[in-house]
Amino acid sequence: MHKTIKPVVFPLDESVHNNIIEWWYYNGYLKDAEGNDYSYMNCLFRVDVKKVKISFLSKIPLKISYFSNSSISDLCNKSFSNIIAPFSLISKDSFLGPMLFINYINPVMNLHYINCVIEKLDESVYHIKNKNIDLKLTSVKNPLMIGGKGYLDFTSKTTYYYSLTNLKTTGRIKIRNKWIDVSGKSWMDHQWADVCYSNAKWNWFSIQLDNETEIVFCMYDDNDTRTYFADISNIEGSQEHHTEIIITPRGKCWKSPKSKASYPLSWNLKIPAKKINLNVTAILDNQEMLFGSINYWEGAIRINGMIKGKKVTGTGFMELVGYFSNYNNINYIFDEVEDKIIWFISLAKNGATNLTGNIKKIFST
Repeated sequence: MHKTIKPVVFPLDESVHNNIIEWWYYNGYLKDAEGNDYSYMNCLFRVDVKKVKISFLSKIPLKISYFSNSSISDLCNKSFSNIIAPFSLISKDSFLGPMLFINYINPVMNLHYINCVIEKLDESVYHIKNKNIDLKLTSVKNPLMIGGKGYLDFTSKTTYYYSLTNLKTTGRIKIRNKWIDVSGKSWMDHQWADVCYSNAKWNWFSIQLDNETEIVFCMYDDNDTRTYFADISNIEGSQEHHTEIIITPRGKCWKSPKSKASYPLSWNLKIPAKKINLNVTAILDNQEMLFGSINYWEGAIRINGMIKGKKVTGTGFMELVGYFSNYNNINYIFDEVEDKIIWFISLAKNGATNLTGNIKKIFST
């Protein structure tokens, strides 16, 4: 049966949808006044608890749940820190206005209420804020409509997907408990779909070249079908979608001492029809995000290569998901959040008994 593809409409579709899974994702590469380099990632997820097929989420006594992942890296001093918040609470006034507005807290993180925001301030300006970032983002290009129309068909799955590939960024970040003024460039992805991703694997790259060309490369593997795609936002703003691409690891790997997962950290990316040949390399080895049954590598990359015989350089982000890991939900509980989640569930369930037992059931593998 042919699926009707609805056009993506702005600003309406920047807000929430009634789908199984949806996320608002940002990454960026920043500098301070002394030229020191930093990177960040911030993502908020919305899921239909019973349909998303993520093991621990399916046992949470809610219909819709939110969670968030974020990280920040001091690239010069080679430090990386992250926040994995298994529950995020959305304010009642979120998603009510004509433009994107999400106001949320991660109440189990250090048992402190820290206001987090993802919002659109006007036609092209956004604001994101969490414990470690407070940034204003100005989009200087039209949204990149992934797949040509903001829609991808993976045969077994489909998703709506657009990117803001060139967000001029100013604001501040917190490094070692000190706020630092920064500026740079960010990237935003927004996806929503009636699918689950619990057993999928993908290698994803957001590329921001110094010549103002941006490209997303991706290999998506759902165990039945492997799909390759790349979308380009050209210098002058035109857009292209390609499926004949080549994504190849180049040999450098990092093995996590905690999860034992082995992640390829250098890759070659090609779009033969456009004579694009790029090498990407992780800036820091350890940029792993551990979330029990959802573990992945996410971090900043440097880029160099050739486009039509001309040298190009740039920066970007890489996300590696679905690599074999020995780290599971039980590890996550005892390493990170048992006492905090117990506290949160006690609020959510208004004094339910046997909370420790309930938590272990929720996160059991």
